Amino acid sequence: MEIDLMFFLVAIPAVIFAGISKGGFGSGAAFAATPLLALILEPGQAVGLMLPLLMLMDVTALKPYWKKWDRFAALMLILGAIPGVALGAVFYHLADPDVFRLLIGAVAIGFVAFQLARKFGLLRPARQPMGRTGGLISGTVGGFTSFVSHAGGPPAAVFLLSRGLDKTTYQATTVLVFWAINLMKFVPYMFLGIFTWQSLKADVMLIPAAVIGVWLGVKLHDIIPERLYFTITYTLLVLTGTKLIADALT
Repeated sequence: MEIDLMFFLVAIPAVIFAGISKGGFGSGAAFAATPLLALILEPGQAVGLMLPLLMLMDVTALKPYWKKWDRFAALMLILGAIPGVALGAVFYHLADPDVFRLLIGAVAIGFVAFQLARKFGLLRPARQPMGRTGGLISGTVGGFTSFVSHAGGPPAAVFLLSRGLDKTTYQATTVLVFWAINLMKFVPYMFLGIFTWQSLKADVMLIPAAVIGVWLGVKLHDIIPERLYFTITYTLLVLTGTKLIADALT
């Protein structure tokens, strides 16, 4: 990993974007920073570089959203993520990441299409939101995909958006859930050798970008109306889902 001008030209905007998503838009697009970094780094280096920064963003974002989360939704996703993260650790060197990128991207885009179909009356509304089983499954998928590519946002969003949460409850729940998931990932990352001294040195240099990004995200969250907030969230899901599919097929 060369920490040069090109590195900072790509890494600083990527980390700020991830912080904005973490702080204001349900973390749905925060993982897009990893593919951006993969333009200049090996995929494993990009994943290892981002985890400490994502953990810092989680801690920074916890304070403004403290105890505003949906306890049931958060618990189901976190419990489901435990076996998901364990599976991710087992299959990290065995599985083809492109398969998971393709599946996550398809789920993200498919869910937005489903929501639009409901809105325009093409499908009947669900009688009730996704419950315990849906939360555990979403958490398991999110934990697994988060481990291999930091792309746990779309699976979690499928469950959370189905529950009709207001924007602040939705955001607070994602902050808590991914704080827990990223903590789960830290020790396996160490044992798998995903972190390096060079990546940790780069993380220290990128701390200001991470904090600034979260601060911007929190401010934007407070300013943007709820309807526009979820429109942006859906748009980010489509964009990141498309990006994942494109990465998987190229």
